[in-house]
This record gives sequence, structure tokens and C-alpha cells, in this order.
Amino acid sequence: MEIIRTVAELKAKLDDARARGSVGLVPTMGALHAGHLSLIERARKENDTVVVSVFVNPTQFNNPTDLATYPRTEEADAALLEGAGVDYAFIPSVDEVYPEPDTRVFDLGPVAEVMEGAMRPGHFNGVAQVVSKLFRFTEPTRAYFGEKDFQQIAVIRKMAEIEGFKNLEIVDCPIKREADGLALSSRNVRLSAEQRSVAPAIAMTLRASLIKARDMSLAETKQWVIDTINRYPFMQVEYYEIVDALTMQPIAEWSDSERPVGCITVFCGDVRLIDNIKYSL
Repeated sequence: MEIIRTVAELKAKLDDARARGSVGLVPTMGALHAGHLSLIERARKENDTVVVSVFVNPTQFNNPTDLATYPRTEEADAALLEGAGVDYAFIPSVDEVYPEPDTRVFDLGPVAEVMEGAMRPGHFNGVAQVVSKLFRFTEPTRAYFGEKDFQQIAVIRKMAEIEGFKNLEIVDCPIKREADGLALSSRNVRLSAEQRSVAPAIAMTLRASLIKARDMSLAETKQWVIDTINRYPFMQVEYYEIVDALTMQPIAEWSDSERPVGCITVFCGDVRLIDNIKYSL
């Protein structure tokens, strides 16, 4: 595996790689875990060359404290990537990715205006900025993203449409979980032992809501999920929305969508955790 720090070197390496076959890209912000490795494993199966970016993108953080405390574990990340059979690890500096301020504002439409878009102003524009740059740098055949960030995938698809990445396949991959159900996240390391012990209640409650939804209205199901999680110590639901999987718009009745998805954000202490579940009624 080669570690690449500059855009120029990355482009040169991948020009050669594309001449030999397909290129798979896995964008990450580092602090890698088994969820990232599952994306890499799929990329490895489906492509001739695999590149993983490790870059904590400042433009998608609307909270300076969150940016400052985001875990950075480059040495451990590089070892994991080497073991996973990655060809190129792109680990640039902020100045390399943003040699000048990125002032682009993307018209991402309704998919970016609800849930995370409403709670974190500017977040999705920052995601669109950095991912569009990574797509330009690498010109991949396929790019891989985890479904834990369910809304983000819809935003990236919209950005790709706007930017004209017509030949790029965006591959969404299932959530990877701990044995107790907690969705894997780089932020999980910030949980105290006590918080970590209750955090799996998020996934447990979402799974239980699949049964509740058989007899409850959509509104009753939403309220049951919120009330159940809020009864746990340290836990406070920021939002729980049941939305259409394609439009990301909240629905009022189960019959309003063929693919309803419940998307949740919960503060466990001061750690913000996200998860989601697909309803099939």
C-alpha cells in the first residue's frame, strides 16, 4: 500500500490504475473501524484498484468543538488499511484539499433541508464540497458509503447529479454494528463506560418499533420510540423522523411511502449518535 499526500501524485497513480481497470473509492474521515473495513472489503471485491481517503473535512463541521474533538488516529488507520489490502491511502492536509477557500454553494434541494440539514446548517454543503473534490481527484468507477449516514447518501447522489458524475456508481452498504447492536461510529470512542452500556438501546428500540408499527399509527410509533429512548439515563433524542427513502421527506401515514425509513439522532451525554431502520409494512 502506498500513502499519498498530494493531489498531483494521486491523479498520476490513478491515471495508470484506470488504464488497467476499475477504481473503487472509499471516502473516510479516519478513526477507522469495522464499518469502514466492510466498505473496503466490498470495494476490494468489485474493483481492480482501491483507494481510501482519510481526511477530517473542516467545512462539514458547524460545531468547532466537534471538529476539534473528532478522533485522529492516522498511524492506526494506515495499519488497518494495509491489512485490508488497500492500494492507495490518500491522506492529505487541509491546505492540499483546500488550497483556497471553497465558496461553492450547492443547490441540493429538499433532501438536504430536513433532519441533519435542519439541525446542522451548512453541514451538507460541506459534505458536497469535499466529496465532489474527492470524485474529481480520483475519478472512480465506484464510490462506497455506509447506510448509517442514510441521508448523506441521498445528498451525495444529488451532488453527483448536479456535478455531472454520470459514469460513477454510488454504492450504499449496510450498517455495521457491534455485537450488542450499537451502530459502529468513530464517535463511539468518546462514550464513557456508563454511556456505552446504554447506547445499544437506540438500535434495540428501533428494532422493537418494527413490531409496534404493525398495530400503531406512524405518529404513535414515532412517539413510542422517542419516549422509550428518553427514559434511559444519559439519552436524549434530538429528532426521530420517519421519511421516504428516496426523497428524505417526512411522511404522515405509513401508506404515504413504499419505503419508509426511520432516522434518529440521540445525544448520549454530549456524544451525538445516529442510526436508522427500514420499515416494511
